[in-house]
Amino acid sequence: MTCDKIPLFPMMFILPSTFFLCFLWIFAAEIFVMSKKAILIIFLILLTVFAASAQMPQATPPNQPTAPPTHQQTEIQRQNNQTQQNNQQNQPTNPNQTQPQVTTPAQPQTPGVTPSGQISNPNTVIQQSPTQNVGTSGVAPAVLPDDPPPIAPNFEAPMRPLPSAERVGVDMMNQLPLTLEEAITMALQNSNDIDTTRNDVQVAEFNLRAAHGIYDPNIVSENYYESATIPTASTIGGATNGSVTQNRYFGSAGASGFSPYAGGSYSADFSSSRLTTSNSNATLNPQFPSALTFSYIQPLFRGRRFDNNRRQIEIAKKNLSLTDAQFRQRAIEVIAQVERSYWDLAYALRNLQVQIDAVKQARQQLESNQRLVSKGVLAPIDIVAANTQITTFEQSVYTAQEDVTRAENTLKTLMLPDRTATEWSRPITPISEVSLEAPRVGLEIATAEALKNRPEIAQLQTNTEINKIDERYFRDQTKPQIDLVGTYTMQGLAGTATVRPTNTTSALATRVNDLSALAGLPPLQTTTATNTVPPNLVGGYLNSLGNLIGQDYPTYRVGVQISLPWGNRTAKANLGRTLVQADRIKNQQAQIGQIIEAEVRNSLQALRSSEARLASALASRQSAEQLFESEQRQFRAGTATFYLVLQRQTELLNARGRELQAQTDLNKAISEFQRATGTTLSANNVSVSDGANLIKTNVRRTTAFNTGFFTKTNGK
Repeated sequence: MTCDKIPLFPMMFILPSTFFLCFLWIFAAEIFVMSKKAILIIFLILLTVFAASAQMPQATPPNQPTAPPTHQQTEIQRQNNQTQQNNQQNQPTNPNQTQPQVTTPAQPQTPGVTPSGQISNPNTVIQQSPTQNVGTSGVAPAVLPDDPPPIAPNFEAPMRPLPSAERVGVDMMNQLPLTLEEAITMALQNSNDIDTTRNDVQVAEFNLRAAHGIYDPNIVSENYYESATIPTASTIGGATNGSVTQNRYFGSAGASGFSPYAGGSYSADFSSSRLTTSNSNATLNPQFPSALTFSYIQPLFRGRRFDNNRRQIEIAKKNLSLTDAQFRQRAIEVIAQVERSYWDLAYALRNLQVQIDAVKQARQQLESNQRLVSKGVLAPIDIVAANTQITTFEQSVYTAQEDVTRAENTLKTLMLPDRTATEWSRPITPISEVSLEAPRVGLEIATAEALKNRPEIAQLQTNTEINKIDERYFRDQTKPQIDLVGTYTMQGLAGTATVRPTNTTSALATRVNDLSALAGLPPLQTTTATNTVPPNLVGGYLNSLGNLIGQDYPTYRVGVQISLPWGNRTAKANLGRTLVQADRIKNQQAQIGQIIEAEVRNSLQALRSSEARLASALASRQSAEQLFESEQRQFRAGTATFYLVLQRQTELLNARGRELQAQTDLNKAISEFQRATGTTLSANNVSVSDGANLIKTNVRRTTAFNTGFFTKTNGK
């Protein structure tokens, strides 16, 4: 059995016990002659020593076979051997010096845990030994996963030249000083979102004009030439060679439309023609017939008080007011976005300056450390620490510069029309006052102001009115359709009278002539005769119009039309749908009221919290400055370490950043409070005129609000 197989803990008790036993034997020999009581005491001592030795764990006999090492133990042994070889290769070789051989002790196996590291029986109570870092709970250490494959071991970034410190896409020599009011004005003039919403308002205006166009009269006209040959087998039909040919020039003009009063509809039609015919019985050839007809339909029950035409006009008016509310809401959102982006840019630029100042201050500290090291006051490691602090602050500078570019591009996207604008390549410098006073107002007043001014409330009110219009119309559609119909027609006619010869050589005429000769009377003369036509019908086209205007041949007709769909389920279903929509709008109004009050509460809380954070950040920054100055004085006096100086410097940098962030949060909270109460437009002196035009009044703002509980100062 080798020494590495003997446990260390039993050896600590065996060696002292052996020396003590020898001492007892020598002492017993000298006092053997003593009394029996002394012999009994020695016997008890020996018995106690052997009993203590019997309770110690026995070492493993040399010839006892040991379990073969597991794969994990073999791998650990191989890694240890490899580490020893690497250490031997790295150490300088000395032929006169012999390296001692180090034997790695075998790792004891934890009871209840398999050689592979798994717990064999969860219910097994694990006995803690002094060599195990298990703790007092008796729980085995967690089994760790295998090491992952090496990925980029000992990674160190290669040395690269620093990129350009200039910002991307802007000319730093061409700065654009910009106030918040100017940014809002540019956004209202150039915002693509506002232009899109303005187009929606214009579309609603055209829809209203189109709805009124239903009352525009519809003028129609028809003109044609017609030639018709009709076969006729009767002599009464005036046929010549078995047919009658008619040639006609026809022309008509008329107008029809709806009445804006009482839901009526009208029509007027005038027609005239020139007709020539081969009919032998026609007394006027050519002839000029004309006619003028008026008709009017008046609903008596359904559609008299409210019809679909008036419904569409009323809905178009409400949609126009709805788009106006949506336009105001979009303008409020754009202004709020511009304000947040403006303050974000102001914070980013200020934070960049803070980070740059921190780097400059750290460089001054480095120069001070170099002087102290040259004098032997500081250790050279303090120069390394100062350089580390500088590079850490430089990383913050580059991050802050990126934040400036992002904030500036966000603001430009809101207030510029496109990327071809001249301001797109100019860096923006906010020049408005950063410190704004928070409004002082109670929750009740702010909530009442929000419920009165928020565009969402106006939109829901408009939806309610539109639904009432639909309800009125569909309720009217459930009535029966009863219409009064009246028609009046005037006709005119004129033409050229036809001349037809009369044959008197009949047998009767011959007899009459004979009798006349006997009586000494003259015979009958052969004469021609014409058809009998009233004189007022003889003439041309103007005579026909004269007969028309004279109303010599009128026609009247008056009647009633009744239409009643059986069941009328369509109208009843439409009415039921509008009633359900009314309930839904009421639920939406209750919900939007809750949301608005919640937003007002949140904005008020944000105002108070931002003010409190700003006050705390101010005190924290002042304390950090005093601590940093004190630590610097102690460092120069030699009573403080450079580590504390670096720590105070970092705390001062963080305190300045928190103060600036608190002020920015307060400004953004003010903007959010304006949006929540619906007074963003009035707070920024913006009004909406007819035609969805936004008018911005140039007023310098010193406080955050207006109206009854906010004040503004006018100035140039």
